[in-house]
Amino acid sequence: MDSQDSNAFLERLGDYRRQTLEALQKSLPEKEPRRYLYDIVREYLDHSGKGMRPALCLATCRAFGGRTEEALNSAAAIEMLHNAFLVHDDIEDGSEFRRGNPTMHMQYGIPIAVNAGDAMQALSMRLLGKNRSTLGPKLAWQVFEEFDSMLIESLEGQAIELGWIRDNRCDISDDDYLRMILKKTCWYSFINPCRIGALIARPGDTDLDRFNSFGNYLGSAFQIQDDILNLTGSRQKYGKEISGDLYEGKRTLMLSHLFEKGSPEETQELKCFLSKPRNGKYADQIDWVRELMNTYGSIEYARSGARELRDAAEQAFFEAYQDAPESDDKAFIQQSLHYMIDRTS
Repeated sequence: MDSQDSNAFLERLGDYRRQTLEALQKSLPEKEPRRYLYDIVREYLDHSGKGMRPALCLATCRAFGGRTEEALNSAAAIEMLHNAFLVHDDIEDGSEFRRGNPTMHMQYGIPIAVNAGDAMQALSMRLLGKNRSTLGPKLAWQVFEEFDSMLIESLEGQAIELGWIRDNRCDISDDDYLRMILKKTCWYSFINPCRIGALIARPGDTDLDRFNSFGNYLGSAFQIQDDILNLTGSRQKYGKEISGDLYEGKRTLMLSHLFEKGSPEETQELKCFLSKPRNGKYADQIDWVRELMNTYGSIEYARSGARELRDAAEQAFFEAYQDAPESDDKAFIQQSLHYMIDRTS
């Protein structure tokens, strides 16, 4: 994107984010317990990320002729669920930082953070319930079914990743990794927001599957770029612990490539390193893994894969949105392809 397109994209993204956060804050109950629940959730939402998920939902709805007001509850529900996932993910991963701040469980303890994450999941369902009055019972139920299917896909993907770490699986192929992130990342972050936005704009649309390839390619490119930034970014920009994925033992495209290209001695030592708990891994070992990745070109291999997936997403975009008239919202969705890969945070 040139600077003019980039500025327009970021301005529209900020507007979508503002509308979503306003809806989220209005959805929080004004009652006790504030100190131990609702104030904590409110504070966490105040530090929400860029808001790409609700933005895709709102932009898709508008691109197909729908109104922002019709999709806002669903977009807010997606963002609320995303934040719930982050709270639970950070506990499961033992992460210490999120968005440049200590994670919720580091601030308030694991029991309170688990409960707050559970509450955010429940509140996301309550937001969907508001669709009955704005969309009517039939369409509201269809949106709920999309949401429910996405939720199961995401939990299954998370289970796969956690299982690989627990069992210290070191035979994960590129295809295994891509199938895992399809479930863990692509459905709730990209496929589902587009499907729901289109469904709300055109309730009679029976071809929502056309968004699956677009969301899969875009989500995969996004996740690979996120994995790369976890190794190469700065914490100030990235907002999370640099090399946190290695401390947590997460399987990435870089690790799969390294296991394939490394010597038997190196891969055996790498397997031993990954078998250790987070507090049993040290900075010099992390540096050794990063040096190996540089030696074998694992990071550049992942970058190339992300670019290929971005290009595939661009082709899939034209198929998914071919019957949407040209508009600023449609342009925003297309521009998101480059933003996802070119971003540094």
